[in-house]
Amino acid sequence: MRILYAIQGTGNGHIARAIDLVPEIEKYGDVDVLLSGQHCELKLPFDVTYRMQGFGFFFGNKGGIDIKGTWRKNSMIKFLKEVASLPVDQYDMVLSDFEPVSAWACTLRGKKCFGMSHQSAVIDSMAPKPAGRSGLLGQRILKHYAPVKASIGFHFNRINGHISTPVIRKSIREIKPSNLGHYTVYLPAYSDIHIIRVLATMQNVRWQVFSKHVSVPYSFNNIEVRPVQSDAFVKSLSSASGVLCNAGFETPSEALFLGKKLCVVPMKHQYEQSCNAAALKNMGIPVLNQFSAKELPMLKDWVVSTDRVSVSYPDNVPDVVQQVMALAESFETSAQRPKFSRLAGAFGGNM
Repeated sequence: MRILYAIQGTGNGHIARAIDLVPEIEKYGDVDVLLSGQHCELKLPFDVTYRMQGFGFFFGNKGGIDIKGTWRKNSMIKFLKEVASLPVDQYDMVLSDFEPVSAWACTLRGKKCFGMSHQSAVIDSMAPKPAGRSGLLGQRILKHYAPVKASIGFHFNRINGHISTPVIRKSIREIKPSNLGHYTVYLPAYSDIHIIRVLATMQNVRWQVFSKHVSVPYSFNNIEVRPVQSDAFVKSLSSASGVLCNAGFETPSEALFLGKKLCVVPMKHQYEQSCNAAALKNMGIPVLNQFSAKELPMLKDWVVSTDRVSVSYPDNVPDVVQQVMALAESFETSAQRPKFSRLAGAFGGNM
């Protein structure tokens, strides 16, 4: 069986998951990998057959997405050409981790594409949502950005039979966590200057800030600023007293798995992170509405607190891959049934 596994390369979370998922998927057939997106730091330990622009967002420096920059740095014409040229018909199965080129190529050709992503869990009716109706546009974007026939989702807690706990990469599972007293910070939607200005008010705390904006590390009093490099970040994360980050999925999941004290700041106008923040808040994780001096009292309370949330994230890689394979097979079996069988089933007939 020929399988296309497509990965969203905006950020590092999808890639981190793929590092463990791809070898397991290869047990079911020959796998080609597609990677789209224009900024990620992690390197894949296997060949990438298709490297594409895709259509991904870009961080701003005031706590949210840079809308103008996102439209300027993406090319809709190039995206459509990628969709048109991707030979999805050559594959027996297409799996997408919130990757739009493969998903839309399948949609336009009438081919089934199956999802394995956190976003699939976020839009599930049983998943936590932020209060109010402001997320209606965000829900539509998540639903149509990379459309799939059916999916397996990942969330901070298991929900239903088709939403699993996070895939924690092997390199994190093998770590023996420690506490060297520092706090690891990853807030890519804020400028370094803004982060330093806020953190500098807590002079008795050692901060290790990871930034997309620097290539050489530097220090300012009690604050170390480092470029985002996988090994250095994992080392800091595993030995931290606490982790302060945006309300993404992989970094909070890994921090919880390692037993770290966690505090999150959801990106502005980013529906997925609002949903993540709602889920984490339900678990007892402190959530800052924004990263500013106004939130310092809550941030200081978190630093002195000893509260940690305990989670159970077993190694689920074989199970979730087997589950998505069974899901795809069930659709294939259903498609082969005679039409009168479907009609009888719709009216409660026994087949």
